[in-house]
Amino acid sequence: MDVQQYMLDLGRAARDASRAMAAASTDAKNNALGHIARLIRERRAELLAANGRDLEQARADGLEPAMIDRLTLTEKTIESMAAGLEQVAALPDPIGEITNMKRRPSGIQVGHMRVPLGVVGIIYEARPNVTADAAGLCIKSGNASILRGGKEAINANQVIARCVRDGLSAAALPATAVQVVETTDRAAVGTLITMPQYVDVIVPRGGKGLIERISKDARVPVIKHLDGNCHVYIDDEADPAKVLPIVENAKTQRYGTCNTAESLLVSRDVADIHLPAVGQMLAGKGVELRACPESLAILREAGVPADKLREATEQDWSEEYLAPVISVKLVADVDEAIAHINRYSSQHTDAIISENYTHAMRFLREVDSASVMINASTRFADGFEYGLGAEIGISTDKFHARGPVGLEGLTSQKWVVFGNGEVRK
Repeated sequence: MDVQQYMLDLGRAARDASRAMAAASTDAKNNALGHIARLIRERRAELLAANGRDLEQARADGLEPAMIDRLTLTEKTIESMAAGLEQVAALPDPIGEITNMKRRPSGIQVGHMRVPLGVVGIIYEARPNVTADAAGLCIKSGNASILRGGKEAINANQVIARCVRDGLSAAALPATAVQVVETTDRAAVGTLITMPQYVDVIVPRGGKGLIERISKDARVPVIKHLDGNCHVYIDDEADPAKVLPIVENAKTQRYGTCNTAESLLVSRDVADIHLPAVGQMLAGKGVELRACPESLAILREAGVPADKLREATEQDWSEEYLAPVISVKLVADVDEAIAHINRYSSQHTDAIISENYTHAMRFLREVDSASVMINASTRFADGFEYGLGAEIGISTDKFHARGPVGLEGLTSQKWVVFGNGEVRK
């Protein structure tokens, strides 16, 4: 295969399809999403079998547990894919919405109309559910898309791709509106990110190395986040009944996701109250605690097993582990917590546990992250949980889109003017 020519052909087809998608009715787009959801459910046995082949190869290749976790499909995750598509279909269609209309002294009315971005290139690793999520959001937002999944999920991705193509065709929309790259050759990525004549934006989803490479080499705008060093801060006025459940969920529900807590900060004034129970809970779930000297002393005295304790290094404060490991540091107060987070975090998601309104609101205003939470697990930083139906990814950029990127993040605005024969004087 001539990979460059293959990708250019995909690009041309996507650009042509993007014109049809921009003009597609809401009913047509929703019908396509409904058909795709139905086909995913009907073909779940085929999808599970394909995923089984992917998993077998991944284990033979020695993939890390976090990657295996991302790759694995179950009956539950397949149903979630279908339900996510239906939730996207139920959302209001942003395309064509006109807002901020104002009449000018000249007599004209000026406002904004929401429009698709055009062609969205999405590059991701071992997460086949992204194929369905990305396809659904791009369809509903009137975009065409080129999806390049990792080689680890090639079999499952191709089954989902067939569901998408068949669903689009059933709704009389161009099947080329969503194209899943069929080659695992890495040269396909290099071409995709350097053809601005066909692609309007790139969304990378994967490890830090992948995203850094794409950000460095792309000739197309990129919506991205590099990593997820998320913090939970236990304030000196935290409710003890909320501390354990939030920390447990934020760290241990899943280890391989970007919204998992990787750093725990504890107010020094209440460390003796909260840290022993938190340490015992985390160690009991197999989590290693990399702690500052003060917190290490408290954890040892509380009887946390020695094999689950380790003194933290400077690198630990900014690390995304994607594993059963968490850094722990005592801080003087909310000021030091905010300063620490703004220095070391990846600006993804950070949470405070506190009943003090002033502390909580300062945390919201002053922590410079895409999602900031009060008394809730960082695991909620997700498009589905935010009511977006699904997400195309998480952005820690400050231009265009920030946080979970859903339908609105896949659109732009153009100025529209309504006149009645006015001319400029």
